[in-house]
Amino acid sequence: MNVELRHLRALAAIGDEGTITGAAAVLHVSQPALSRTLEQLESRLGTPLVERTTRRLRLTPAGQRLYEHAHRILAQLDDALAEAAAGPRPLRVGFAWAALGRHTVPLLRDWRREHPGEPVEVHRLGDAEAALRRGTVDLAFLRTVPADDGVLETVALYRERRLAALCESDPLAGEPAVVLADLTHHPIALCATACTTSTELWPAGHRPRSTFEVANVDEWLTMIATGAAAGVTAEATVHSHPHPGVRYLPITDAGPITVLLARPRTATHPATAAFSAHARHTLRRGGATGGPVTDAVPAPPAEGHRAGAAPRPAGPVPSPGR
Repeated sequence: MNVELRHLRALAAIGDEGTITGAAAVLHVSQPALSRTLEQLESRLGTPLVERTTRRLRLTPAGQRLYEHAHRILAQLDDALAEAAAGPRPLRVGFAWAALGRHTVPLLRDWRREHPGEPVEVHRLGDAEAALRRGTVDLAFLRTVPADDGVLETVALYRERRLAALCESDPLAGEPAVVLADLTHHPIALCATACTTSTELWPAGHRPRSTFEVANVDEWLTMIATGAAAGVTAEATVHSHPHPGVRYLPITDAGPITVLLARPRTATHPATAAFSAHARHTLRRGGATGGPVTDAVPAPPAEGHRAGAAPRPAGPVPSPGR
């Protein structure tokens, strides 16, 4: 089967951009030339990869699978060429929202001291799972269970509480803790990039009166600090996103979230296994407790955005109870 790198680059760009026009601009080719490359790839594979509509292009299931493989293959090729020219690259670790909260800095400092020849880069990403699948990062800290398609493997690191995020002037902000029912009269802000929260967290018939989606943590914090909404987030947010106008309170009747470390089944960096072992050891030593993978939040449908999560307050937060 004669498939060339240009075919993979074409599919990767089409999947990224969602249109032939956008993909052609990224690749610096004409639209007709890109369309011919896509048609040639589909012909050689004997299956359609893209569904064409009047407004956008949508990848077929086969197209989506090849799209993810294409990104990984192209990333690995770029890494190999860069390594040949400049030496080994750093290990890349991604996260979508708050990394590991209070554990993040100790873990990375210990790694730097114990593995001085293996530098690590940490990247906050809109979708850490997608970046992992594309080969943009080698490992990722997740709070949602990735799709069980055999591409990724996960290990549970520890469990953390869910917290309510409220405006500092909210009547509830002075309480030591809240229950989910206390939040039902607030609009709930959900973040498109980290869905640890949805209305399914509340019992049926006792769900929030309204929800709305924001694009990122800064918008999430602003809506809560101004009193326009409340939020529900993982405990790590308190340590990663302080905000003078937001107070965090434990939610006593909401289950915990399991933090996962995910990696491709075929490692993309030689230090992947060592870093995974280091993370587990450091977290145990630091007092974090493990939890089963099934305690994590199920991943949303492939086309859905991630929602959920997180900032930090003006008042003190009770010490972590895990």
